[in-house]
Amino acid sequence: MESGFEQPGVNDFKTLSRAISIVENEVQGYEEILKQLKHSPTKIIGITGAPGSGKSSLTDVLIGEIINDQKKVGVLCIDPSSPFNRGALLGDRIRMSEWYNHPEVFIRSLANKGSLGGLHPKIIEITDVMKAADFDYIIIETVGVGQSEVDIASLADITIVVLVPEGGDIIQTMKAGLMEVADIFVINKFDRPGSANLYNNLKQMLAPVFHRSQKEIPVLKTIASQKEGIPALYKTIVNWQFDKDEIKVDLIMEKILSIIQNKKMKGINKDELKTHLLKATKEDHFNLYQFAEKYC
Repeated sequence: MESGFEQPGVNDFKTLSRAISIVENEVQGYEEILKQLKHSPTKIIGITGAPGSGKSSLTDVLIGEIINDQKKVGVLCIDPSSPFNRGALLGDRIRMSEWYNHPEVFIRSLANKGSLGGLHPKIIEITDVMKAADFDYIIIETVGVGQSEVDIASLADITIVVLVPEGGDIIQTMKAGLMEVADIFVINKFDRPGSANLYNNLKQMLAPVFHRSQKEIPVLKTIASQKEGIPALYKTIVNWQFDKDEIKVDLIMEKILSIIQNKKMKGINKDELKTHLLKATKEDHFNLYQFAEKYC
């Protein structure tokens, strides 16, 4: 195998980083690496929400709670892609410098590369590689593209949606999709005006008579910058109960469908497709569906 990969051992972050790069860049042999991965019970925590809601600050202090509990944590920060080099625009060293060299914390920034769901195109595969390093938890912090950001629910075991009082009428304008993906709502920056109104409105919307969920969805109050409410959030995560079999099968099914979709798209070059499309649209009888059928 060209990659020369060995599965990362405990705290072998150098090998883990190399493995992620191999998978992310589809280096020859990367598929064999994925086939060798063993099942892991690592729990995945998804943190999503609008830009400016404090997701990075929340992730930072949540790492502290996990470490204080003597657990090991991996963090994937999905950043907006640079328009120039397609790489991650923000750096994990800047946002979480306290944990960068901690022996029980691994942090990696990934560019979302224009993905509308707020995740990296290879997020499923990269997450599975990280699971091989025996983390207790993996936190995935998404870019925060707002209403379209629901992909995380098909990957995470627990999805945390972060809101802020400044959202104003966010409850009315939020699409049902984002409301449905949340396992836990966190109202961050709770020391700001409007926090109590947002909390009361959200609790009312999540009441069983209004919301289709059969189980209570926690709404927690935090001030991440002051580490307030974080122990309660971590306790909620640790004590979270799932209908394990049904949820696990649904998650695996979504992962498999995504892998199949990516494989089918692998042979399609977007630049070539655009060139052919520009030529085809100049024809008098251009038909979108007939054009697409050539690539199916």
